Amino acid sequence: MSSTRVRAVTHEDLVPNPKTTDLSSKTGIFIVVLTITFGLSCFVLCLYAEATRSQATWGNRTCVYSGSGKTPLLCGATAFVGLAVAMVGLHMYLLIAVNASPPLILDTWDPDSVPAKRLTYQAAFFFVSTWVCFGVGEVLLLVGLSVESGHLKNWSKPKPTCLVIRQGLFAAAGVFSLLTIFLATGLYVTALQAHRISKDLENTRREIIEASLLYASPPRSPTNRMSTVAREGPATIRDESTPLEYLVSLKQLTYLI
Repeated sequence: MSSTRVRAVTHEDLVPNPKTTDLSSKTGIFIVVLTITFGLSCFVLCLYAEATRSQATWGNRTCVYSGSGKTPLLCGATAFVGLAVAMVGLHMYLLIAVNASPPLILDTWDPDSVPAKRLTYQAAFFFVSTWVCFGVGEVLLLVGLSVESGHLKNWSKPKPTCLVIRQGLFAAAGVFSLLTIFLATGLYVTALQAHRISKDLENTRREIIEASLLYASPPRSPTNRMSTVAREGPATIRDESTPLEYLVSLKQLTYLI
């Protein structure tokens, strides 16, 4: 006879898996990691666009571009779209996760407490600074794209004027894109911390309610009553709700005395 091995049930098997919309789920961690990857990619693309940006060479009141600008234009456009996708994707997930989760007990428990105020100010700082850095980075990329796209054709012919971007514009856009991603990650961590504290408070409140219900109605003391038994003297018995005790008659008590 062949014996089959049965895996023992562990505590991890009994714990329910978190929902997809839960901030601490694998989906949330995957989106955060993907957002950071997008941010690092945008930063590298901006640095490459800065290294390959078009420059102008002047001579005899005419100028000639050093390149067509296709490479920095392609890198800048990819960074622009990638940063927008990462920003919108992370914030959309945060919005869906917060709306799908139960209300925060941290605000209703003690809204004037130090942790509640600290998390509120921290979330407001991350939210505002994230969108400010995102806006500045996207504007800088738009300026670079508009300049580089102006001489895609006939770039090698001499021109009376040559419009070029200043040195460091794409690099500054990369720095702001990197700041945007890390600040957005900080906003996610703040929201996750607030939900974890709310869950702890919920468990504490549940334990308090269970304890109060347990000790609210103390057990009754057994009530004794006198009753007569046929052909015997009075005897003391207990109610049916109390544990069974021996019935001792008065004659037995007299005999014992």
